[in-house]
Amino acid sequence: MAETALEYARGSRTPVAPRPASTVILLRDAPLEVYLLRRQRTMAFAAGMTVFPGGRVDPADSAIADSWSGPPPSVFAERLGCSAELAAAYVAAAVRETFEESGVLLAGPSTETVVGDTTGADWEADRVALESGELRFADFLHRRGLLLRADLLGAWAHWITPEFEPKRYDTAFFVAALPAGQVTRDVTSESDQVTWIRPADAVAAVDAGEVLMLPPTYLCCRDLTQYDDVKSILAGAGDREIRTIMPTVRIDGDQAYLETT
Repeated sequence: MAETALEYARGSRTPVAPRPASTVILLRDAPLEVYLLRRQRTMAFAAGMTVFPGGRVDPADSAIADSWSGPPPSVFAERLGCSAELAAAYVAAAVRETFEESGVLLAGPSTETVVGDTTGADWEADRVALESGELRFADFLHRRGLLLRADLLGAWAHWITPEFEPKRYDTAFFVAALPAGQVTRDVTSESDQVTWIRPADAVAAVDAGEVLMLPPTYLCCRDLTQYDDVKSILAGAGDREIRTIMPTVRIDGDQAYLETT
């Protein structure tokens, strides 16, 4: 990463446009823990990094209007500083990617209910089809008679990958509680390790050099340490100031440093 940043600073790299993406900070209580995955070292982006479940927005993610439950896209658009159409795609991608990468589905048959168990073979077949792109998320919801529960998500942060990166993402971060009855499963092919961990322990592991995280993941985990439980985090999400952050590069000799303002 440092070598790439130096190349960019010296004018040998041209920035690419960032692609919309979503990630979900999945939480549970007793004690307060966050769900993290370590990306395969063969991945083209963030290889070997510990991350939250998430991924890029699919072009079909915005086609879920008739399966939407909760605050309208305009509410998320205002929080994230984007159009309502993009906000809807961010939320849909957040729910889809969380299901693909953890087996947890933030959807239910009504506005008041959430799917209770997604461990069956039929659910796994749909998860694999979504992950491979063979099944559109809107079609998955329609076929199962499910509503996307946007009210279970709280907008938390908005980061854009620095300009020097060859792969760039404009990423919306959300917080959500693990639904009652559901369990996370180590299912995605993109990670080689998953864990539930206290936010403070995750921060300590990074500080000790035991775990690698990109700045957005690390800072989100650090922000979570000031809360005692999931309920307070979800409540705090509504009052949280969300600024779009794109780190810049500062060169000092042969060293490159990421800075945010």
